[in-house]
Amino acid sequence: MPPSLVHDPDAWNRRLLELPGAHLLQSWPWGEFKSRYGWSAERWLWSDPSGRPTAAAQILRRPLPSLRGISILYAPRGPCLDYSNAGLRQEVFHDLQMLARKSRAIFLKIDPAVHLGRGLPGTPQAVDDPLGPAVASELEAEEWRFSRDQIQFRNTLALDLRPTEVSLLAAMKQKTRYNIRLAERHGVKVRPGDLDDLGLLYRMYAETSVRDGFVIRHEGYYQDAWGSFIRAGLAQPLLAEVEGEAVAAVLVYRLGETSWYIYGMSREAHRDLMPNHLLQWGAIRWARAEGCTVYDFWGAPDRLEPDDPMWGVYRFKEGFGAQLIRTLGAWDYAVRPGLYAIYSRLLPRILAVMRSRGRAQTLRSIE
Repeated sequence: MPPSLVHDPDAWNRRLLELPGAHLLQSWPWGEFKSRYGWSAERWLWSDPSGRPTAAAQILRRPLPSLRGISILYAPRGPCLDYSNAGLRQEVFHDLQMLARKSRAIFLKIDPAVHLGRGLPGTPQAVDDPLGPAVASELEAEEWRFSRDQIQFRNTLALDLRPTEVSLLAAMKQKTRYNIRLAERHGVKVRPGDLDDLGLLYRMYAETSVRDGFVIRHEGYYQDAWGSFIRAGLAQPLLAEVEGEAVAAVLVYRLGETSWYIYGMSREAHRDLMPNHLLQWGAIRWARAEGCTVYDFWGAPDRLEPDDPMWGVYRFKEGFGAQLIRTLGAWDYAVRPGLYAIYSRLLPRILAVMRSRGRAQTLRSIE
């Protein structure tokens, strides 16, 4: 059956959670949040003859003011469906192409949760998944192309939360377990945060971005990105304190049985006391208490080599017993190949200018 638009928030979230791979970025609140920053959201649902949902895609649309009526489309971490069903996935890909053509878009970007494998390639723990290459071949045959602009991390690390806390601790690397205990012994305390902490969180996040060399947005964006989900009961900040002084924090989100560690921030003070290790353990325990069975560490290197800038982040997350998951990444369907080529060439230059301005703005905010 062809897809239908869903206009009811509760109906969308309920149907989404019935599907494999339901993701926070496909939830109604995420679409509403992005609609406040230049995007609009359409929610498309596929159903079988009995009315049971079979697939879903929240598609974000961003108009390009310089090209009247022309836009770009993006389904972050979507579409959601059982990708092992070849007929279904081909139907959904075809329908998405039709929707993109009807919408006067330059292109549609999808970000399917299709695994290429688990574990670090070249290690005994590595297992390849034949589904990933099969889906990639089908996309290429239908003129989709692997995107040069990967919005989300292609790879991540995930921790199975179903074992007991004792078992989870036992499965960690010895150094990680030691650092958790060290933080506890030296008086690091982890407390749940609330809306009153958002200003403090942003100041720590700005300090982190300057220290680690990444660009962040203005404070209002994060007040919304964090605050609206806290109010909806879908996010929880946790702060690590030393003698009452906040030195690090994390923002953990949840949807259904999955939780995501999306934002982390820290100060230079007391880093030797390992507050980030205790924070992650606190976040894992919070996710378990919320009924989650998976803790997604949100991000691993695209290039799985020790000289990758994110290799240290990967080793930190791996220490908690998380398993590397390699995914298909984002793919683009170019409705207007000429404009798509121009857009793809110009985008890196535009982003470089935006990063430069963002870095200067962040520096001003913490001076």
